[in-house]
Amino acid sequence: MADYADPRRVREEGEERSMSRASDLRTLDAETDVVVIGSGIGGLTCAALLAKNGLAVTVCESHVTPGGAAHGFERDGFHFESGPSFFTGLSAENSANPMSMVLAQLDERVESVAYDRWHFHFPEGLFVTGSNEERFHRELARFVSPEAMKEWLRFEEVMKQPLAPDQTHQPFSSVVDEMLSDSFLRRLCDFDAFSLSGMDAGGTPLAEMNFMFKERFQSTVDYPIGGSQAIVDALVRGLEKNGGVLLLGAHVDEVIVEEGRAAGVKLRRGGSLRTRRAVVSNATVWDTQDLFPPGALPAAWCEASAQAPQCESILHLHLGIDASGLPEDLPIHHVVLNSWDVTAPQNMCNISIPSTLDPSLAPKGHHVVHAYTAGNEPYEVWQGLHHKSDAYIALKNERAEVLWRAMEKIIPDVRERARLALIGTPLTHERFLRRKRGTYGAAYRADLGQAFPGPATPLDGFYCCGDSNMPGVGVPAVAVSGMMTAGAAGA
Repeated sequence: MADYADPRRVREEGEERSMSRASDLRTLDAETDVVVIGSGIGGLTCAALLAKNGLAVTVCESHVTPGGAAHGFERDGFHFESGPSFFTGLSAENSANPMSMVLAQLDERVESVAYDRWHFHFPEGLFVTGSNEERFHRELARFVSPEAMKEWLRFEEVMKQPLAPDQTHQPFSSVVDEMLSDSFLRRLCDFDAFSLSGMDAGGTPLAEMNFMFKERFQSTVDYPIGGSQAIVDALVRGLEKNGGVLLLGAHVDEVIVEEGRAAGVKLRRGGSLRTRRAVVSNATVWDTQDLFPPGALPAAWCEASAQAPQCESILHLHLGIDASGLPEDLPIHHVVLNSWDVTAPQNMCNISIPSTLDPSLAPKGHHVVHAYTAGNEPYEVWQGLHHKSDAYIALKNERAEVLWRAMEKIIPDVRERARLALIGTPLTHERFLRRKRGTYGAAYRADLGQAFPGPATPLDGFYCCGDSNMPGVGVPAVAVSGMMTAGAAGA
């Protein structure tokens, strides 16, 4: 089984698209208002909003396709996602989802299919839930006592209320500890929190969970036709129709610092982009500090960036399978939790079968599957291995077993049905997505008083956005981060 981001194939497929957006990067010397480093959802959101507001914006993406951890790719007629597959509010009018708000500002729309059912495979058994509140309550009542249900309903009402200003940076656990005594409900809160942020209820900010509780049953749950790449493409359209430029295969080697301000970027392939207003980094907090020459930034800021806490990485199993005889109403989403030690390595397995809603993602009579361990795959297991070595290939097959077993809970004969199987690892994330140690994102813990930084930095004209910044990990969070950074850089 090969890495899903096989370098030969990706580069061959990406060259034409890369060059169509930049005639010759080796001789590029130009001036622009703002340069955005990286085309993840946070960076594209920031860039597109700045362009809509009349600024000349250039996005420099190291990879040959845009989208960062949300980009899609194709193999043998199967269309895969490298990142998120669960979205709310994409098809709802006046949605509170920040991603929907951004698309509305850009006058862009992503066609979506709404659905209302997904499956949690808990240690105690199957928990069938969805966007219907009554169904969720009926299902929860099978797992807890009547008294515990009363606890939960009171807790839910509190979690749906607007937060007081002094609650913004409190941990989710502050409300859990105060209101819930039932052990299953407390574990369920850790599960919800980890699904959202890669941290337990103690580490996850109350504000993030407050949004989730308000949205869970008040908005649609959607799958975008074309997958997460459709959202990326909509942001790129919003950028380019407003005069912005996306450069692919354009790796930034260094931020130019002159007279105490960020003045542009140097590209690895040669040439530079000078900026009249700002440079924005959509890279991780750890990778961002490596973009500067020694002494350009205060030592204390660099040290704090280097020591920023990290979530673990992700292991992916991408499958193209024969769908013959499978139920027509096979749910799109499943989560397999092997134990209630929620944050343990490889414990939570997420499964998405998006072709159940969007048949165009797979050849006729087949399904496309994305199974992954988000934020619980240790980098240390992979550190030092070469991506072409026999040891690496053997470890991929060994570590992917947990995902195969999770899939067998959904489709028992999935191994026999597999026509294509690709495995992505922390080294894949590190190599192609420029993610330090392949990390899922920053893990600033709310219960330790560790707040995500905002867009501003100590260097004039230099800003940051993405999942290392306020408000954190996840598509809604990075969309907010991009909005905040566009406001700061464009002021």
